[in-house]
Amino acid sequence: MIIFNTDLDNTMIYSYKHDIGEDKRCVEIYQGREVSFVTNKTARLLKKVSNEVVLVPTTTRTLEQYDRIDLGIGTPKYALVCNGGVLLVDGEEDDDWYRESLDRVADCQEELARAERILEDDKNRTFEIRNIRSLFVFTKSSEPELSVKALRDALDTEKTDVFYNGVKVYAVPKALGKGAAVKRLRERLGGDYVISAGDSEFDVPLLNSADTAIAPRDFPEPEKLGQNAVFMDKEGIFSEFVLEKVLEIAENRRANAR
Repeated sequence: MIIFNTDLDNTMIYSYKHDIGEDKRCVEIYQGREVSFVTNKTARLLKKVSNEVVLVPTTTRTLEQYDRIDLGIGTPKYALVCNGGVLLVDGEEDDDWYRESLDRVADCQEELARAERILEDDKNRTFEIRNIRSLFVFTKSSEPELSVKALRDALDTEKTDVFYNGVKVYAVPKALGKGAAVKRLRERLGGDYVISAGDSEFDVPLLNSADTAIAPRDFPEPEKLGQNAVFMDKEGIFSEFVLEKVLEIAENRRANAR
């Protein structure tokens, strides 16, 4: 079994602010507006990939944010949302998975509360502070590097990772993350090969937990990725490159098994 864990935003789907050309289709509507798109080629490749491997959307999005997305392939059998803290099976939340996630981050609740207090006083904060189901803390900042520095200076970084992605700022327990979720799901499903794709520093654990990781050519701090990383080596849309590479790997593994 090949499991394909893929980040969504800027890996599979793109904001209306991102130029992916005119040959595209909407995959997300929010408050009556078309906000996210895939290229039509990506839509075709997604259908092929979903027939060849176990495709698992793996995202920091909340369940509500994830449910707004329609990739055109029906409901994936599995999806990991809330940074891997919540598993969906046929679109329904797996209660046991969430309880285990809470157990994993139980000793980090004080750190998350401290992060909220620090962000409450952060003059650069531009958005409300959200504690996502006791799994991680999120907000936005006009100076995300400064907000991250304040958090890192105050928090126990042995327990908590702090990231920013654009203007978004996160405090996440190290025991919870996309990488840990990939390993947990692999153990549950018995997958013998895992492919992952992601575009940001936030995805480093996801990428380093796979047998083959796929990253864009401009990936920040590529030295953080292991020898398993394959970088986009041509011009074009990252999502298309990712899906073509997944199909290539699947075909090669089938050929080698003959």
